[in-house]
Amino acid sequence: MLKGVVEAKPTDPISTYFDELYRALAAVRVSDNEGKPLDMQAGFEWVADTARAAHKAGNKVVLIGNGGSAAIASHHAIEFLKNGGIRAVSLNDPAALTCLSNDLGYANVFSEQLKLQGLPGDLLLAISSSGQSVNILKAVEVARANRMKIVTLSGFQPDNLLRGRGDVNFYVNSNQYGFVEVAHHALIQAILDIYVFPRRSM
Repeated sequence: MLKGVVEAKPTDPISTYFDELYRALAAVRVSDNEGKPLDMQAGFEWVADTARAAHKAGNKVVLIGNGGSAAIASHHAIEFLKNGGIRAVSLNDPAALTCLSNDLGYANVFSEQLKLQGLPGDLLLAISSSGQSVNILKAVEVARANRMKIVTLSGFQPDNLLRGRGDVNFYVNSNQYGFVEVAHHALIQAILDIYVFPRRSM
């Protein structure tokens, strides 16, 4: 090596990965149904207060998603129910999905369930990394028609079709599925840990 030349240190892929995950989480944006910005605390409190109000009124929280987002939906449905004491359900039952997709097409697997199960005053959490999933968008339309409250969690493009269709919208500014999905999971978990069952020791 030439004298006086400092050899560049090799990039640490682990540090780079977690730096990018931190950046994605720090760059989350929250907005209302008119696109007006909300601060994170206001968004979190709205979700927690609306979930509690739904339960108190005899309603429920409904969670939907595809793939990794389906796993997030299932995970947090039981978190709301078991640890939060709030009625919650994920619409990812295999028999329902295979039946409805076979008979009516996959685009309708969530909207058809909401037509029968969605009630005025229920709270829908619609999770889509891309914000472009047709079955999620159709479910949101049905939820709105059924006078349900709606929260969306999306990522990728800032003008994705899902962002802005909820009463409160969480957007993760990343084009990588892993970062968007981890951020969505963390956002819902934070709402639960901080505002729904704050009795947990931090």
